[in-house]
Amino acid sequence: MSDWTSETDEARLWFESLRDRICGAFEAIEREAGSDAAFEYTPWHREEEGNPDPGGGTRGLMKGKVFEKVGVNVSTVRGSFAPEFAGTINGASEENPGFAATGISLVAHMANPHVPAVHMNTRFLTTSKAWFGGGADLNPPLPYAEDTEAFHARFRAACAAHNPTYYERFSKWAEDYFFIPHRGVSRGVGGIFYDHLECTDRASFERNFAFTRDVGEAFLGIYPALVRRRMDTPFSDDEVQRQLEWRGRYAEFNLVYDRGTLFGLKTGGNIDAILMSLPPRAIWS
Repeated sequence: MSDWTSETDEARLWFESLRDRICGAFEAIEREAGSDAAFEYTPWHREEEGNPDPGGGTRGLMKGKVFEKVGVNVSTVRGSFAPEFAGTINGASEENPGFAATGISLVAHMANPHVPAVHMNTRFLTTSKAWFGGGADLNPPLPYAEDTEAFHARFRAACAAHNPTYYERFSKWAEDYFFIPHRGVSRGVGGIFYDHLECTDRASFERNFAFTRDVGEAFLGIYPALVRRRMDTPFSDDEVQRQLEWRGRYAEFNLVYDRGTLFGLKTGGNIDAILMSLPPRAIWS
């Protein structure tokens, strides 16, 4: 296949529906906590010289009693990579820099240090090739072994339904990717990360899209439950201090190593949406 326009639109619609359900689930948690916090949605439009249809997206942001700051972004963009960047992207080159991308990206930073922060994103990209990527990883300032196991178990089951090798491969990929080399520590307790699940025809698109949908469903199935498990746990000033120091490490990773941040900045994305992953407060001791 050479034209993936209808598949891009199909993926976009599902990412938008997942966004709506996730935001609804998070707002329900806020209501349970006695808060009327809700997501505010800000549309943005990408600009690219000579491109009549560069796309854009919507940034969803909520600041509440449980979720100190949570952003859920959906974007669909199309255009051409800058020549110096094109060669770093699967299937693109200086001679063939065209691309289209649609996806959802989520980061939640929590008020209570006992509630784990989290990151999730799934995406569909096309250049001269087409593929899905994404994953989710748990980032607790104060880890609980049972929370880590529950999170991994949910994604292990999602992977097992599609390929018996996926969980081992993708959890190891997350372990390697979400590592801060200059600190010599992991960003969190892992999850799964995958990329370049390539689509060469409609059948492979449907197969990889089904897996990507299950990744989204796995996130929705486990993370709100973990929030409810910990959100009423008492915490001390010392534990908040540990949370803020941990957030500093999180910010370092996202600004120095994160591929999604680089992709957004290199393709004319919305700066506020790209950097919504940064925590609202952090310290460096």
